[in-house]
Amino acid sequence: MERWVILAKLMLAVFISVTCIRAESGRLSWAVLALLVYFCINLALYLVPKKLRILLHVLSILLCILSYHAVQPVFIILLTLPIIELAWIRFPGKLIVLFIMLPLFYITKDIQLIYGFIAILCFMLYSLSVKLHETAEKYEAQLDSMRKDIGRLTKHVNENAAFIKQSEYTFKLEERNRISQEIHDKIGHSMTGALIQMEAAKRLIDTDKKKAAELLQNAIHISSEGIEDIRMTLKNMKPPTEQMGIHQMKLLMDQFSAQNDIKAWLTYDGNLDIVTPIQWKVIFENVTEALTNVMKYSLATQVSCDIKVLNKVVRTEVRDNGIGAVMIKKGLGIIGMEERTAALSGKIIVDSTHGFSVTSLLPITSPTTA
Repeated sequence: MERWVILAKLMLAVFISVTCIRAESGRLSWAVLALLVYFCINLALYLVPKKLRILLHVLSILLCILSYHAVQPVFIILLTLPIIELAWIRFPGKLIVLFIMLPLFYITKDIQLIYGFIAILCFMLYSLSVKLHETAEKYEAQLDSMRKDIGRLTKHVNENAAFIKQSEYTFKLEERNRISQEIHDKIGHSMTGALIQMEAAKRLIDTDKKKAAELLQNAIHISSEGIEDIRMTLKNMKPPTEQMGIHQMKLLMDQFSAQNDIKAWLTYDGNLDIVTPIQWKVIFENVTEALTNVMKYSLATQVSCDIKVLNKVVRTEVRDNGIGAVMIKKGLGIIGMEERTAALSGKIIVDSTHGFSVTSLLPITSPTTA
């Protein structure tokens, strides 16, 4: 706002200078002196504390009145901006128009029209600059508040990330401790008992073969129980195949939806327990390839993945609402899906009539042939 005020005063000074030169009144040097003093006072406004600015505004107004009487009447137009600036401190708003129009009753008629036009123009421009300045300050305050909020949220996110990392590490330590304790309590005791039985059998094998054979049989029985405990421990540690498979699929769809402006969702139905790990691997790779094609070529806004376990096949369909294609040209992606599916005696069906869809059919392996 200060820059606009200085520019406006400079333009008025140029207008006064041209008027004084054309008038050839012989007081050009006094006009130059008055303008220099006027600009010195107005430049000092931005260098002194706010308490002294009122005094400088008053001096500027007195200089304009003196120059009007002693140098050139056109100097009265410089009076508008100091009056506006001084009155705005106490009476911001439309009342300032009354103050800047008061000199019209005391100046000569030949300058009244110019003064009135410049006074109204300066008031409108000054009001506009004040509003723009206030709006800029308001937005700046909002930006500062948003920066503080972002900083605070970033701090919380970092703290949460550190907490999650520490929690994961603590969970791993607890899981290791649990496994170690379980091995010590079950498997360790079994192996120790079997070792004791075998050491005793070794000592008795020459003197009492019957007792030694009995001890060896006990050791074999204890070792068998220990091996079964190991098998059960590993089974409890390993998550079910269907949980790993469907969890990976959910994660894949969520990541695709988050990274692209495409809504993606997953539906599934049937007994997922009978889907083998190798089938889950093929399903995951085929769906990944289909989503890549959706992102590159389809111009779709949504895509769905539907997994159904039927009586004899596992059916996986990826369908989008994109532009489709008149002719399907098989690239490396579709060929790769066909090869992966064919390796499990399955089949790929591609359709582009309504959007684009890729359907994988994998035969269900019966337990007797697994």
